[in-house]
Amino acid sequence: MLRTSAVIKQLKLIDQVRLIYYGRVITRRDSDPPGFLRLAGHPLRWRLLAELAGSDRQVRELTALAGQRQSLVSYHLGQLRAGGLVSMRRSSADRRDAYYSIDLARCAELLAATGTALHPGLRLVPPPAGRIQVRARVLFLCTGNSTRSQMAEAFAAHLAGDRIDAASAGSHPKSLHPNAVRAMGEYGIDITGRQAKHLDTFAGQRFDYVVSLCDRVREACPEFPGHPEMIHWSIADPSADGDSDAGTYPAFRAAAAGLRTRIGYLLGRIGHATGPAQELT
Repeated sequence: MLRTSAVIKQLKLIDQVRLIYYGRVITRRDSDPPGFLRLAGHPLRWRLLAELAGSDRQVRELTALAGQRQSLVSYHLGQLRAGGLVSMRRSSADRRDAYYSIDLARCAELLAATGTALHPGLRLVPPPAGRIQVRARVLFLCTGNSTRSQMAEAFAAHLAGDRIDAASAGSHPKSLHPNAVRAMGEYGIDITGRQAKHLDTFAGQRFDYVVSLCDRVREACPEFPGHPEMIHWSIADPSADGDSDAGTYPAFRAAAAGLRTRIGYLLGRIGHATGPAQELT
């Protein structure tokens, strides 16, 4: 009897050794961490995502902010691009440069799925856009103040109401583009008759956030008092994507949709700010 018991114990020990050293443990595929965690969980990639969540950036800017070699930063940006979290477009100011942007909507979708994968009760529901508890002044800038900055100003005012004092201007103002009016009309927002303004109009005024929407105006943006937070969104000029108003309209619709998403996240960010903006009473 004792001999039999010893044999059983020895067989159990052999089985345990095989499991440890020969990889015989079978794990469920759905127990692996979601791809978003594996991709974003790398410390440098997380740092890059955090920087891009605040503003579109060039590689050299990200290199300086992260304190890492450019080759290493470029490698991890490539990983984030391959994973669909980051995109890149050539600068309209200098084609040798490129701006990287984060897809916040995609990140939100994957974060929500990640929580659900761990437990259904952890499903994340983002707050409604524009539900903010602070009052802030925001200035949107582009070259002509004829499309991008006008649409951004209108979205901010529409979503946040009197909780946001939104304005827009351009470095080389020109007439409001009819496709901008048409695209915003699809959201129930009428910007007919709005006038373009030169950025000098706001010289010396204080803002909490200054958002440049094109690469050229970023280079020409003046300093504003009070050290506002400077944000850059590298958005292509939709009027350059065709030979006629009909031909460019899809680009205007895409620009409006992108701005609507970015403005929603900007308002959420402002809602968590504790800086110069004043709380509502």
